[in-house]
Amino acid sequence: MSEKKRGASAPRRKTDLSGLTTLFGGNLVKVVIGVAALFAFVLIISLMFRGCGVKQGSPEKVVSSMIQAAGKGKTKNMLKCYGAADNASQGLQKEVDALAEYCKAHEPKDVKIVACKTLADSKGCSYVFVTYNLVLDNEQEYPCIGTYLVKNKDDKYCILQASDITAELSQFAADEYAKFMKTEDYHTYVKAYDAFIKKNPGYEARIEDKLR
Repeated sequence: MSEKKRGASAPRRKTDLSGLTTLFGGNLVKVVIGVAALFAFVLIISLMFRGCGVKQGSPEKVVSSMIQAAGKGKTKNMLKCYGAADNASQGLQKEVDALAEYCKAHEPKDVKIVACKTLADSKGCSYVFVTYNLVLDNEQEYPCIGTYLVKNKDDKYCILQASDITAELSQFAADEYAKFMKTEDYHTYVKAYDAFIKKNPGYEARIEDKLR
């Protein structure tokens, strides 16, 4: 996306600091330094809490953030949600790229999170489901579903990549998914998905063609 050209800026006025010097009793330098220090502190704090894979509220939030990033094709932000923005393995990169490409094939103009909840917890991990709609150009919404294991360590939440999921956690997830299929959230997703496919025959075949 090309950057917008900035318009010509207005001539800069000379700033008279004499009034400020009088106001702060000749301590203008100390005031400026204090303000700069405060700004630096706020900036550092904001960077610490920015993005995914950090202290940010809940397992549901990190999953929702990852899905939103996928819908926009922002794979770097997706990797942050796995706690691997700068050191992603080849397997994780493929996993992230695949979801981003899948979303891109639908050409969505927006992503709507329908529901995102923790189904159960085990050994420091939360099993989270998310249902979301890819909003298409014709205003129709393609329903999607996903489940993720999110680890919690020192209140930092990161999605587990496939290679880190043990056999025990895999069985835990399978058991919980079987229970999830009996819930209202799952039935709502299935109903919406079936309605979309009935209204748009051949849609998924066209998406598969784009992905080949």
